[in-house]
Amino acid sequence: MSRGRATLAALVALCAGGSLGCWEQWSEDWFPQMKWQKAVQAYERTMHDGKVDPFLPPEGTVPVSGGEAHFDVNDDATANALVNPRPASLASLENGREQYETFCATCHGSEGLGNGPVSMTGPIQGPFAAVLPVAGPASIARARSDGHIYTTIRYGRRRMPSYQRIHADDRWDIVNYIRYLNGQQGVAAVAGGAQ
Repeated sequence: MSRGRATLAALVALCAGGSLGCWEQWSEDWFPQMKWQKAVQAYERTMHDGKVDPFLPPEGTVPVSGGEAHFDVNDDATANALVNPRPASLASLENGREQYETFCATCHGSEGLGNGPVSMTGPIQGPFAAVLPVAGPASIARARSDGHIYTTIRYGRRRMPSYQRIHADDRWDIVNYIRYLNGQQGVAAVAGGAQ
């Protein structure tokens, strides 16, 4: 009987020990499982240091192909000093129109009057009030330099989000297109430092 008891004890110990690998764990820190691993889903907003992480490279990183210098968006003198390197050619205006319709028309409207689909003044009365017109008689862009418009697209201002995902040349083409909508040529700097 002692051999039978030893076998039974060994079998019980084997079953008890083997079942530990299949148990539902109670702590992610002590015994992590693959099914509970941390993962970030596409377009999920994540927090980092108490702020939403916009999935951008770390500040100061320079891409292999070079990159644009970073500067303070509130530095109007630096923004106004930027010169549009893209001449307002037909190709630039066509690309600017395509980029504008993709990224800007939803708020500012296809004619730049601030009446896009998400604007309260738009045809379907969207959720955003006081979207500024970038063309027409009340155009905010008329009083701004090309560099100011460019940096507004790049970094965003007030309620307008950043569009750093738009390539730099495409941003300059949007500036050219906004000037076209206003019947203006490029404006290097605005006298009086308009805010």
